[in-house]
Amino acid sequence: MLNTDDNKFVSNESIGAQLHTPPESFSDSFALFITKSLRFFADTLFRKRYGHRAVVLETVAGVPGMVAGVVHHLRSLRNMKDDNGMIKELLDEAENERMHLMTFIEIAKPSKFERFLILLAQIFFGIFYTFLYIFFKKTAHRMIGYFEEEAVMSYSEYLAEIDNGKILNRPAPQIAIDYWNLGSDASLRDVVIAVRADEAGHRDKNHEFADQI
Repeated sequence: MLNTDDNKFVSNESIGAQLHTPPESFSDSFALFITKSLRFFADTLFRKRYGHRAVVLETVAGVPGMVAGVVHHLRSLRNMKDDNGMIKELLDEAENERMHLMTFIEIAKPSKFERFLILLAQIFFGIFYTFLYIFFKKTAHRMIGYFEEEAVMSYSEYLAEIDNGKILNRPAPQIAIDYWNLGSDASLRDVVIAVRADEAGHRDKNHEFADQI
């Protein structure tokens, strides 16, 4: 989580906005295929409505960390072995993504249709990811790494639209100011940069997890 009042100076280069981990196996390619398929769906449905896109996609993004955390928790209990901090890290990721959702709900004000999409996304992706994580953990982490690559690029596009004046740089909601310790005069631009930094961290960590398996 980015926790600074200077986040407006974070550049595309420093955050690795175009960073991509090439697939090296069939499982990596499968993870990338699922990611690109969902990206195509999101682009088709939301186009440049980035706030509404964020509401639905952050709902999906909040599932993996929670599922993985529960799986590791149960495994730790069953094996009677320490998890070396993995559970907390995964649950922290899930909570961070949940706060992204809470923030963009304040910004985008989702419609009833979008709330219905959120319900469907939670049900279907939750079931799919639970199965994937239990039986193909490396693929699951690699997929989330690719998800987060796309998220970083999407938030970079969101930022560009704000900088070009195509999206109003409105004041940041109070929930975002409190969560990221932003200044009282923080704007939507500051929020997008903070969220993008979070996603870059999740990207790097999930690729690291996949590499270690």
